[in-house]
Amino acid sequence: MIVESSALPAGKTLQFDVCVVGSGPAGLTLARELGAGGLQVCVLESGNFQPSEGATRSLSELASEGNFVQVNPDNRNRRFGGNSGFWGVHRTDTTNGVRLIPYLPSDFERREGVPFSGWPFSRSYLDPWYARAQAILGAGPYAYDLKNWVTPETPPLPLGDRYQTVMFMFGNGEMFTQVYRDELEQSRNVTVYLSSNALELETDASGQVVERVRVGTVHGVQYTVQAKYFLLAAGGIENTHLLMLSDKVHKNGLGNHHDVLGRYFMDHPIAEGGHIYPKDRRIFERTALYDKRAVGGATVMGGLVLSDDLVVKESLLNLTSWIFPRPKWAAREDSMKALRRFARGRSFGGGVGEAWSDFTSALGGGGAVFDGIYNKLTGVPFPFWSNLAEGDWHAKQQQKHRAYGVFEVLHLLEQAPDPENRLVLAEERDALGRRKAKLITRWRDIDKRAIDVGQKILDEELRAKKLGHFEPHRTKDDDLIWSSLGASHHMGTARMHANPRQGVVDEDCKVHGVHNLFVAGSATFPTGSSLNPTLTICALSARIADHVKLKLGRSQNVSMA
Repeated sequence: MIVESSALPAGKTLQFDVCVVGSGPAGLTLARELGAGGLQVCVLESGNFQPSEGATRSLSELASEGNFVQVNPDNRNRRFGGNSGFWGVHRTDTTNGVRLIPYLPSDFERREGVPFSGWPFSRSYLDPWYARAQAILGAGPYAYDLKNWVTPETPPLPLGDRYQTVMFMFGNGEMFTQVYRDELEQSRNVTVYLSSNALELETDASGQVVERVRVGTVHGVQYTVQAKYFLLAAGGIENTHLLMLSDKVHKNGLGNHHDVLGRYFMDHPIAEGGHIYPKDRRIFERTALYDKRAVGGATVMGGLVLSDDLVVKESLLNLTSWIFPRPKWAAREDSMKALRRFARGRSFGGGVGEAWSDFTSALGGGGAVFDGIYNKLTGVPFPFWSNLAEGDWHAKQQQKHRAYGVFEVLHLLEQAPDPENRLVLAEERDALGRRKAKLITRWRDIDKRAIDVGQKILDEELRAKKLGHFEPHRTKDDDLIWSSLGASHHMGTARMHANPRQGVVDEDCKVHGVHNLFVAGSATFPTGSSLNPTLTICALSARIADHVKLKLGRSQNVSMA
């Protein structure tokens, strides 16, 4: 069932087999899997069913320092279903979709030139849980092999052996915000407590067993949950924040015997890469594989990454590239600036200009008008990230070789794990009286080199195969354009490693030195890949659920997916 915590008397103690902190994709995966195994499960959710506002929203505010990325509190939304309520990819059945893909085998390998890389297990080890996560996310068959989607009409780009095409599939965020909500409202084994914030994990005197979690609301009500196991699933920042705040026995926080907790923060920076200039414009007729489209009941989209062999052999960071067709003039900076000025009413003088500004304001502002004009002229959405949500450009434009002249390239970048990119506790307090978290991040030379190398190889492969050439976006100083926009894929701050001197959790995602505490989610990732993390988050969560069921003597194979 689902309970509003304001209905609880202050000071009450609740008892369960398992307590899950967070009701996003990781938390609901854990709760459903464990509840199906017959365990009594408590889920603590900071928000309710709507996007968080006021004091609850303020709990996600984060101080920051450095030149990498700012974290928006709306990208760490506190509500039932977590950030799945904000996923914005359009499928035929929902506008609340999410991009999915398993990490590549090379993402799990140790790379000599990438310090702190390497996972405790291989990609193939995770495959059974990946398949389960695919069903949990409502994404159709687990079918990421390229051969499942290539046809004579939709071939991959023949780029040689240094680049490879990978397929993305798309899950349904409504599984978490609505389908599983309906299910859990009727559950006898799982109880969700809304408006409930985990304040501190309290251990026994040895610090080796968590006995209870103190819970509070922004209205001042506090209660306690006791359980045999505690599973943190509140996101890549909040999981680590709670471990840091739990410092009564371990003064530096739980799992932080060796000053690893909070370090190695990673995100996926988003960068406007540049443009591909094709040698033959008929290529636009043959690139439907790289468009987001519905195929046989699934929604899929192709992308480009460096090949597995190259990444491992050359110790490279990867980058994902998506391609979107544009008119040739769209690649010219002066053309784009002129169109923007026109949409914003700056191309006319005197009263005409003022009238145009009033007109565009009435239609939603110059930016919205610009987007509409661009869409009308090109047949594809603007800004560039809208393409990731909308798709179907291949079907919408009949004479593609006439309408398009270049491909715009959008990158999602892998960031190297670095101990100096980290979360710390700030002195400022939040609405619950807890010390806020502060994020310290900076671009490193290894990160900057990665996109340089990847773009150089892309250009070389295009030229070698006589497909065209690639020109990166550069500033007036001939430097690459770097984006301070991250994808809000917060990773690494409670990293996984068999050695407690190098990780916060072990290979089972159990906190080192604490017998009954697990961390679910991307905070445990040793490296971040350049691919979207949601499928891996849910796969690891299903794996944790199996481990806990086994510990408590329940069937490991029972699943609600």
